Amino acid sequence: MNKNGNFTSTVGFVLACVGSAVGMGNIWMFPYRLGQYGGAAFLIPYLIFIALFGLVGLSAEFALGRMAKTGTLGAYAYCWKNKFGKYIGWLPLLGSLGIAIGYSVILGWVFRSIQGVLTNELLTNDIPAFFTNMTQSFSNVPCHFLVLFVTCLLLFTSATNAIEKVNKVLMPAFFILFIILAIRVSLFNGAIEGYKFLFVPKWEYLLNKETWIMAMGQAFFSLSITGSGMIVYGAYLKDDVDIPKASMQTAIFDTIAAMLAALAIMPAVFSFGIDPVSGPSLMFLTLPEVFKQMPLGNFFALFFFISVSFAGITSLINMLEAVCESWQNRFHISRKKAVLVCGIITFIISVCIENGDIVGKWMDVVTIYIIPFAALLGAITIYYILGWKALKQELDKGRKKPVGPTFKFLGKYVYVFLAIIILILGILYNGIG
Repeated sequence: MNKNGNFTSTVGFVLACVGSAVGMGNIWMFPYRLGQYGGAAFLIPYLIFIALFGLVGLSAEFALGRMAKTGTLGAYAYCWKNKFGKYIGWLPLLGSLGIAIGYSVILGWVFRSIQGVLTNELLTNDIPAFFTNMTQSFSNVPCHFLVLFVTCLLLFTSATNAIEKVNKVLMPAFFILFIILAIRVSLFNGAIEGYKFLFVPKWEYLLNKETWIMAMGQAFFSLSITGSGMIVYGAYLKDDVDIPKASMQTAIFDTIAAMLAALAIMPAVFSFGIDPVSGPSLMFLTLPEVFKQMPLGNFFALFFFISVSFAGITSLINMLEAVCESWQNRFHISRKKAVLVCGIITFIISVCIENGDIVGKWMDVVTIYIIPFAALLGAITIYYILGWKALKQELDKGRKKPVGPTFKFLGKYVYVFLAIIILILGILYNGIG
């Protein structure tokens, strides 16, 4: 048993992993890409890649964590078994810390938007001006601090106990709130145009290489395969859990979350005649304009931003947990000290990059270079350094039927190759996830 405890149930574990996977990319990127790259036709390559990465990518990281019984730094040292192994895990760990730093800034904007809805400030004033004001340097410190205070408070006690309980509440709430939003949006006049944008298949897009590239990038990043975060959750996993099954369940619920976001967002955008976009502008500029025009707009805006905050907090918990667990073990410090130090470092750095342009560049560096390279490093470490024999032995635990040679082929030769391609294409396209 890990000194931070174990997940008490497979349901708790899957919900925690779904909480890590479901994030901003599901909400502000997937709906637009679905429509932009062929509607229903885009789902074909997307679902292929989700199934592949979920099965052999997530499973591999979960298995390594459970086998090593520790998170990022310890797991890489376990595989490499040399001096190099003591240091190689720092790159994926810094990737987790780097994404957490940028994520906390964006989540601070979400908290500020909730405040703006509650004070009737967001929808009654100039929305672009509101967004500009909150994305200036040192302009959102209180909400930003609150994000990290809440996250660290949740991590302060027993790791698995807190993570499991939080995700058992927040993730079902996320799904329920987005279902309510999707139902309400379906009643708007003109919503049909949004459904057409999302689901009328444009089969010719399957012949466009960018459809496959963007589907691959969206699937890869959506599942939070970073060579770090999912390893630490695997370290808290009991031996009787069927890892490939849990991995596919995580992939399925992550996909459902992305589809719910699409159903709640795009029909509303088209109903009010607003051009669909992707990225932060969709969440902080376009959708508030929609809420501003609809009946009970404040109420549904509050619904939306609270839902997004749930997705953000559960993702941030995973990012910081990867760092805290490794620092606990490497530096032999208490959990509370590790969480406190991690929280302070994250806050100090992230406050300095609160400016929208700066945090955008920060996130580009982390997501285009560090995270893809770290994920590739994790794939090579698991499938080639640790090796198939040891990995298969771990994957077979908790299963009635052992994994077969197809799993080995997909993981060792397809997944690792695609991880290399994702790194290269991400650089060439300036980001594909």
